[in-house]
Amino acid sequence: MPHSSVARRYARFTLGLALDDVPAPVVDKAKQLVLDIIGSCLASSQEEFGRAVLRATESLGGLPESTLIGAAARVGASHAVLANGTLAHGLDFDDTREDAIVHTGSVAVTTALAVGEATGASGRAVLEAAIAGVEVMCRVGLAVPGRFHARHYHPTSLAGSFAAAAVAGRLRGLTEDQLVSAFGICGSQAGGIIEYLTDGSWTKRLHPGWAAHAGVVAALLARSGFTGPETVFEGAHGFYQAFAGGHDAARLDELLGTLGRAWELLELTFKPYPCGSIAQPYMDCALRLRERHKIQPEQIAQIRCRTAEGPLPRLWEPLAAKHKPPNGYAAKFSLPYLLAVILVKGRAGLAEFTDEAARDEAVLQVASRVSYEIDPSIDYPRQFIGDVTIRLDDGRLLEERQDRPRGGPDLPMTWEEMEAKFRGNATLAVSEARAARVVEAVARLDRLERLAPLMESLTA
Repeated sequence: MPHSSVARRYARFTLGLALDDVPAPVVDKAKQLVLDIIGSCLASSQEEFGRAVLRATESLGGLPESTLIGAAARVGASHAVLANGTLAHGLDFDDTREDAIVHTGSVAVTTALAVGEATGASGRAVLEAAIAGVEVMCRVGLAVPGRFHARHYHPTSLAGSFAAAAVAGRLRGLTEDQLVSAFGICGSQAGGIIEYLTDGSWTKRLHPGWAAHAGVVAALLARSGFTGPETVFEGAHGFYQAFAGGHDAARLDELLGTLGRAWELLELTFKPYPCGSIAQPYMDCALRLRERHKIQPEQIAQIRCRTAEGPLPRLWEPLAAKHKPPNGYAAKFSLPYLLAVILVKGRAGLAEFTDEAARDEAVLQVASRVSYEIDPSIDYPRQFIGDVTIRLDDGRLLEERQDRPRGGPDLPMTWEEMEAKFRGNATLAVSEARAARVVEAVARLDRLERLAPLMESLTA
């Protein structure tokens, strides 16, 4: 019997997943993911980019079947995910799967909520679909760690449409053959370049929304009889050839073999700070040094970090531009700024990433003293580390290292910490009482007969 295609193996897993077969810790973390994503969406709805994408999406219209989070309007599900996926990722406060470097919830959760609402699905069905989407998305990225970024693509943008197709296909009742075609269609919609790094413009924010939109549309096309290539992943002209220059067939086969047995969702990292996940261990190091040694900004003569080569184009180079990012969004991808804002202010919340905050001279003075050296022993992207050395004006050297991001499987955030993060984000857009109703609904998502009460709490 010939070996099944990659797309077919993903389709079979997606359609066969049942919550009863999913370990309880995976279900619990999936609920945390849902809560985290909803909070990010609500916070983003109050931002300029959030209002822009909500306005644009509302004008697209469609059947009033899915909620625009943070707005009053309802639109077609494919349009709702365009907005909600953009909101979810727009503050860079959403989850990350290390190694794959994909942000899963911004696609899988937003699609599950929008399509689940449109189809009248139960909370249990929504949770099952979201879990399937996360597992597919992680594996699409894990097959070629670091390779998408090396070719100037955003991994979330490339891998996201497959997750959305899995979620939408399951909730809309696609057959296995139809879902295989949906995956094939996704391959021809993939894209997402990282040129936003040059000027801090907004396109990265759009990537999960557009990927989710593409996946939902692919599922609708496939259900209507439109076909896509079954060998979309492994083919001679397929996804990995186009976007990664090929793939390791043995690694991909190993990842497929663990479907339903090893759960990538447990490996997700939730973010304590609203910025790039690769930077966050460095930020924790700086915070500990600041608190332990009572460092004052004027004492700092030099800050030196050890880094792998892979993150240089996103966090370090060109160094002069990273020393003085042009706006608050660009500051999220500048390790000199991120370290400086921690050392000067002792925090890095949403308020530290406004355009005004990015012009703070006290922070920029410290940022100008940050430099790096390449350490080839760092196993990036399999390892996100922080390694910071501060030289004070009296000659003292202060050093700190962290081997993993906080919020990941080795240093997890508790439900209470996730709830506090959610409330801080959500109450930028809704009342405390409404935020509390969302927390309660998500905690029992697998027991909700319908999504309407939850989604009603997410409107402006």
